[in-house]
Amino acid sequence: MKSIAQLFLVAALAAGSFAVSANTAAPEAPAKAAKPDLAKGEASFGAVCAACHGADGNSGTPSNPKLAQQHPEYLVKQLKEFKSGKRANAVMSGMAAALSEDDMRNIAYWLTSKTAKPGFAKDKDTVALAERIYRGGISDRQVPACAGCHSPNGSGIPSQYPRLSGQHAEYAAAQLTAFRDGIRKNNNVMTQVAAKLNDREIKALADYVAGLR
Repeated sequence: MKSIAQLFLVAALAAGSFAVSANTAAPEAPAKAAKPDLAKGEASFGAVCAACHGADGNSGTPSNPKLAQQHPEYLVKQLKEFKSGKRANAVMSGMAAALSEDDMRNIAYWLTSKTAKPGFAKDKDTVALAERIYRGGISDRQVPACAGCHSPNGSGIPSQYPRLSGQHAEYAAAQLTAFRDGIRKNNNVMTQVAAKLNDREIKALADYVAGLR
């Protein structure tokens, strides 16, 4: 027959085991994000973004990017980084500061639903050079083929790499130059790639992607 001391010990151990079990219960699954509200996204875009990026996300100003049909994950990431200051741009930082994460998602998914207007390459003298780099890279400088991440037709890979097809050449060239010169710092891979490109190659690639479709 167990002594009183042994019974107390068994009870204490049982209580401790229950406490540990209760404290290590599986955590609740995080709540799923609400489904994007495209109507709110359209309203927010019209109020905050349309003046620079066009009523349907197809900017008519070469220095402002086309956003229509861009991957929503990429757009949300950029807006968050404008807001946090990780991507520096005085105008965009001010615009993003007023947006909540729900606003960003609503805008991004609404833009994804819009069709991007195609562009075209203007410099026939550099198309061959750009195509070689875009599709094959530059082996002696260890520059990877752009198509490996952004796809052969420039459509990109959802949630990972942005769409480039039809983008304004002026904007694309400005971003490659900003990556190369350390002005834009929110993507280490692009910084490393652009660092190995000269001005002529950047201009050629930017013109080339404008004509991809």
